[in-house]
Amino acid sequence: MMKISNLITISAAAIGVLCMLQAGPAVSQEKHGVIPHAPLLKTVLPGTKNLEVAVYETEYAPGGINPRHLHPAAITFYVVSGTGVWQEDGKPPVTLHAGESLFVPAGTIHSHWNPSTTDHLRFLEFIVAEKGKGRSIPEPIKK
Repeated sequence: MMKISNLITISAAAIGVLCMLQAGPAVSQEKHGVIPHAPLLKTVLPGTKNLEVAVYETEYAPGGINPRHLHPAAITFYVVSGTGVWQEDGKPPVTLHAGESLFVPAGTIHSHWNPSTTDHLRFLEFIVAEKGKGRSIPEPIKK
């Protein structure tokens, strides 16, 4: 038979785990589960000296997350497979499925993650920006 003190310890540990799960993905500021791929396209736009178009294929393992960040340029996300959640600061989360897209204006602080525990999330990122200035910039934790 289990002692009361052991039951209390197990219960406290279980409550701690549940609290961490309820905290949500935006609390952590560590990018994890993101599988890098080389750009599908990255070239200077014809007729310009310094504008670049880039298309990235991005893949998140189950539970993968890219915490709060921004892009100095507008970005369009297109989900190829799986389901992903995008959340702009101050707005409710948006869930996107394969075939759906989302436009995020330049400078918008947002995060995105793969809520699945079994399936990968694959999406494309379309960016037009000054050469070398389209990728993400991490944002500090909200206070």
